[in-house]
Amino acid sequence: MFGRLKALPADPILGLLAKYRKDNNPNKIDLGVGVYKNEAGHTAILDCVKKAEQHRLSTEDTKVYIGPTGSELFNDQMAKLIFGAEHKVLNENRAHTISTPGGTGALRVAAEFIKSCKAGATIWVSNPTWANHTGLFAAAGLNVKTYPYYDYENKSLDFDGMLNALKEVSSDDVVLLHACCHNPSGMDLNNEQWQQIAEVAKNVGFTPLIDMAYQGFGTGLDEDAYGLRLMAETVKEMIVCSSCSKNFGLYRERIGACTIIGESSIAVDIANSVLLYVVRVIYSMPPAHGAAIVETILSSDELRTQWHGELKSMRDRINGNRQLIVDKLAENGVTRDFSFISRQSGMFSFLGITPEQVQQLQDEYSIYMVGSSRMSIAGIANSNVDYLAKSIAKVL
Repeated sequence: MFGRLKALPADPILGLLAKYRKDNNPNKIDLGVGVYKNEAGHTAILDCVKKAEQHRLSTEDTKVYIGPTGSELFNDQMAKLIFGAEHKVLNENRAHTISTPGGTGALRVAAEFIKSCKAGATIWVSNPTWANHTGLFAAAGLNVKTYPYYDYENKSLDFDGMLNALKEVSSDDVVLLHACCHNPSGMDLNNEQWQQIAEVAKNVGFTPLIDMAYQGFGTGLDEDAYGLRLMAETVKEMIVCSSCSKNFGLYRERIGACTIIGESSIAVDIANSVLLYVVRVIYSMPPAHGAAIVETILSSDELRTQWHGELKSMRDRINGNRQLIVDKLAENGVTRDFSFISRQSGMFSFLGITPEQVQQLQDEYSIYMVGSSRMSIAGIANSNVDYLAKSIAKVL
C-alpha cells in the first residue's frame, strides 16, 4: 500500500527553519518562524505561566479524561476573553465554546462541522492567508476560494476588492476573516471597515468564520477583538477559532478554542451536539494541561494582571521593531518607502522584495524569510537590526 505514495514537499517554513539551524554564520537571522522572541532571540515561558503551572502541580490530583468539551472553566473564561463578559451572545446563551488542540485543531473541527452542515461547502479565504488554511479546509472536503485582500503593489489593503467580492458570495458559503494581526500581511481592517463587512455579512447571509490567533498582539485585547465582537452582534450564526499559543506563549501545549454562535439557545444546543460528535471522531477529547494554565491565569486577579503586563511587553516590542527596521533602512540610504511596515500589526509583514532578492539574502547574508518576503517581526532585535538593514540595502 505505502509503495503507491509519492513524497510531498516539506512545509516551506519548517524547511526554512531546518536550513537556518544548519547555518554556521554567526550573524544569521531567522525571520521565518512565527513565534515571539525576546531581545535575546529566546521564546521564554511567561512568569504568569510558571506560577500557574506551580499551582497546577500542587493542586492537581487526577489525570482522568476531561470529556470532548474540555474544561468548562477554561471554556467560560475563553468566551469572556473573546467576546467580553457582557456580550449579548453570552447573555442570550447563544454561544458554545469547546477547548481544542491548538488553533489549528479548532480550525479543523470547524471545517468538519461546516461539512456536517453542508457537504462540499465553499469557504472563502483572503488572498493571501495563512498557508495552512487552504490545505486544512481542503483536507476536510471543503471547496476553497479566495477573495482579494492585500494590494502587493501599493502595500495596502484592497478593501474595495474585498468588499465587492464578499457581496457576491452565496448565502450558504462560509467566509474566513482574520480578527487581527493578519497572517501573513500584517494588514488589518479598521473599525469602519469592519462595520461595512459586518453589514455585508448580514445582508448576504454568509457564515463568518473568524480566526483569532493573535488577540492582544495588535493594539490590545479588547481593541483586537472589535471586529469579531461587532460581527457576533450583527449576524445570526458564526464560528470563532482562537488560539492560546501566542498570547500566552503556550506554543507546544496545543491549546485553543472553537466557539459556535447560533440564532437561539435551542439552535446552538443542537449545533453543539454535532460539534461534539465531530470532536469525538477526530481526537475524542482535548489535552488538559494548557487549558489548566490559561484558566488559572484568567480566573486569578493577580495572575491575569501579570499576564496583561507581560502581553503588553511582547506587543510593545513587536510594534517597536516595526519602526526600528523602517528607521534603520532609511539610515542605510534606502530611498524606497518602507513606512508601511510601521502601520501594520502583529507578528508579520511582507517586506515587498522579489523571491530572487529573498534567496540572495539567504545565500549571501544568512537571513531567512519565506519566499513571499513575509518576515516575522519578532526576529528583529537591537543586536541584529543594523546587519539586517545593511543586508537588505545591498540586495535592493
